[in-house]
Amino acid sequence: MLSTTFRSLTVRNYRLFATGQLVKLVGVWMMFTAQDWLVLSLSNNSPAALGATSALQFTPVLLLTLWGGRLADRYDKRKLLVVANTAFAITAIVFAVLVASGVVVLWHVFLFAGLLGIANSIETPVRQSFVSELVENRLLPNALALSAATFNTARIGGPALAGVALAVLHTGPVFLVATVLAVAPIFTYTSMRPAELFRSEHATKKDARILDGLRYVRKRHDLLLPLSLMAVVGMIGFNFPVTLAALAKINFHAGPSTFGLLTTSLAVGALGGALAGSARRARPGAYVVLGAAIAFGLLEFVVGFAPSFVIAMAILVPTGFFSIYLAQAANHRVQMGVAPEYRGRVMALYVLVFLGTTPIGSSLAGWWGDRYGVPSSIWLAGLVCFVAGVAAVIWQLRISGDRLSLHLRPYPKLTLTHAEAMPAAETVPQAETLAATETVPQAETLPAAETVPQAETLPATETVPQAETGTSAEGPDQRKVQVAHSG
Repeated sequence: MLSTTFRSLTVRNYRLFATGQLVKLVGVWMMFTAQDWLVLSLSNNSPAALGATSALQFTPVLLLTLWGGRLADRYDKRKLLVVANTAFAITAIVFAVLVASGVVVLWHVFLFAGLLGIANSIETPVRQSFVSELVENRLLPNALALSAATFNTARIGGPALAGVALAVLHTGPVFLVATVLAVAPIFTYTSMRPAELFRSEHATKKDARILDGLRYVRKRHDLLLPLSLMAVVGMIGFNFPVTLAALAKINFHAGPSTFGLLTTSLAVGALGGALAGSARRARPGAYVVLGAAIAFGLLEFVVGFAPSFVIAMAILVPTGFFSIYLAQAANHRVQMGVAPEYRGRVMALYVLVFLGTTPIGSSLAGWWGDRYGVPSSIWLAGLVCFVAGVAAVIWQLRISGDRLSLHLRPYPKLTLTHAEAMPAAETVPQAETLAATETVPQAETLPAAETVPQAETLPATETVPQAETGTSAEGPDQRKVQVAHSG
C-alpha cells in the first residue's frame, strides 16, 4: 500500500520538488495564519479587512496567470520557477522585517499581499504544468495526488505551528521563521538534473498564444465542464482563509493558540482526500468530479450552522476531505486530458478560474460576514456550490446522453446508465446509416454490433446489389466506424 501511495518519490527530481514544496508551504501557511491574526488585530476584528487582504493577494492571479501559462509553454519551467520563488522570498523577507520591527500598519499588509500575489501568479501555473515533466505518464496521477498531499500536510502543520509560535513568540518572529522556510524551493530546483526531466518535443512552442489555448478549451467539453464548475466553487466555496479566521476569533472567541485549529481540521480532512486519490492510475471520470462537488457543498452548508468550536472542527474534517478530493479530481481531469503543447496555458486557465476568482469571492464573503454574520457567509457558499454541482450533473447528462434514474426498491438508490451501454436502437438510429432495403428491419431489431458483419455472411446475390445501390459511399467497414463513433 505504501509503495503504491508514494511511488513517485522514487524519482529523484520529484523527490526534490516535493521536499522543497513541503518546507516552503509550511512557512507560507505559518505566514498566512500570522497575517490573518495581524490583520484582525490592526483592523479591530474586521472581516472586510480580511477579505480585502485576500482579494489583493489573489488579484494578480486574476490578471497575470494566463500570461504565466504562456511563459510555461514557451520557456524552461524549472528556470522560471527559480526566478519566481526568488522574487517571492525577497518580498517575504522585507515584509517580515517590517513586522518584526513593529512599524507595520494595515496598508503595509495590503501592499505586500499584492506583491506576494504577483510572484504566485507566475509560479503557480508554471509549477502545476511542471509536475508532468518530473515523472513519466504512468506516474502522473500519483505525482499530482502527492503534490496535493504535500500542500495539505503543510496546511495542517503550518497553522498549528503558527498558533504555538504566536502564543510564545508573537507575530514578528513567526514571520521571520516562515520567511526562512520559504527559501527552500530555490535550492531544490537548482539541484535537479535537467537531463532526467520528461520533456515532450512538442511541449515548448515559441509562438504559444493565450488565445489559442482558450480556443482549444472551448472545443473540449470534457475540459470546459470541470473548469466552469471550479470557477464557481473557487470563487464562492473556497473562501476558508477569510471565513474560518473570522469564525474562530469573532464567533468562537479563539485565542492565539487555538486560532488556527479550524484551518488545521479542514486540512486534516483534505490530507485524507489527497491520499485517497493517490492510488489513481487513470484520468477520473466526470461524475467523480461532480459527485465530490455536491458532497462538498452539502458539508460546507452544515458547517455554517455549527453551534460550537468543537463541532465546527469535527464537521470541517469531512468538508476538507471532499474539498481536496474535488479540487484534485478536477485538476487530474484537466491536466491528464490536455495535449502537452497546451498544458501550460490550460493549467493557467485552471488556476485562473480556481484561484483567480478569489478576489471576488473573498470580498463578497467579507462584506456579507460584516453585515449578516460570518456563519451565514459559510452556509450560503455551501448552498451555491451544491446548486452548481447539480447544474453541472444536468449539463453532463444532456451532453453525454447518459441517464440517471432513481430506484426506491429494495432501497432508495441512484443508477447511472452510460450512453454506450444503452441499446443501439436508442443511441444510433440505424435507418440513417443503412439503405432502405430488405435488411433495414434487421438493423432495427438487432444491436449495432450484429448488423455490420451481416453483409459478409449472407449470400452476395441478396445483399451486395443493395449495398451498391443504397450506400455507394459507405462500405461495411465505414458503417462500423460510424456506429462506433456515435456510441
